[in-house]
Amino acid sequence: MISQAMKLQLTRPLVFFDLETTGLNIGTDRIVEICYYKIFPDREPEENCIRVKPTQVLLGQEVQMHIPEEASAYDVPLLAEEFLRAGVQIDLKKSRMIDAFTIFQKHEPRNLTAAYKFYCQKDLEGAHSANADTLATYEVLMAQLERYDDVPSTVDELHKYTSGNTPCADFAGRIGYDKEGVEIFNFGKYKGMRVEDVFRRDPGYYGWLQNTDFPQYTKNVFTRIYLDVRK
Repeated sequence: MISQAMKLQLTRPLVFFDLETTGLNIGTDRIVEICYYKIFPDREPEENCIRVKPTQVLLGQEVQMHIPEEASAYDVPLLAEEFLRAGVQIDLKKSRMIDAFTIFQKHEPRNLTAAYKFYCQKDLEGAHSANADTLATYEVLMAQLERYDDVPSTVDELHKYTSGNTPCADFAGRIGYDKEGVEIFNFGKYKGMRVEDVFRRDPGYYGWLQNTDFPQYTKNVFTRIYLDVRK
């Protein structure tokens, strides 16, 4: 397996993962399955698949959450929310995200099943299960690295290549950056304005934001900026 990833220049481990969830709402839906495939610079990969049974409280009783058929991946924001629920803090600025599907869209705009067929010349068995999609994503990225000379091979460069031209300060895309790298609102009446400036002139807006159904990670970014302004 190590030989398949020789073109990918690694200095640290790289994790491929996929989630199955109860729905599409980042703030309220939960993870029911997470699978990962972890590759290393100097040893064999490892993989694991974990299934859970999320619950919710209805009429004072804890019941298992319904999983609608239309539930699909919004993986990074939902994973961040679950980490926060578990008391694990995530610093987005220290993470480098790679999206093999973005590379695929730039060259062959279809879906993962078609990408797997195109790049790996195989049919994707068990499509839309977390385990199958995770391994397929790994194989697709390795094939993309072999096929396209313009696709970079370091994690930092791949992160830039697949993240587009609009980086965000939060996983949900509510907070962007201006040309100076300062956080700005990506929504609402203050869209395009610096968050710190808004909090100085309208501190009550921070309180309103904390009472919305925004993801907790987004609220945490607002809190950090608000506390910096109040110093």
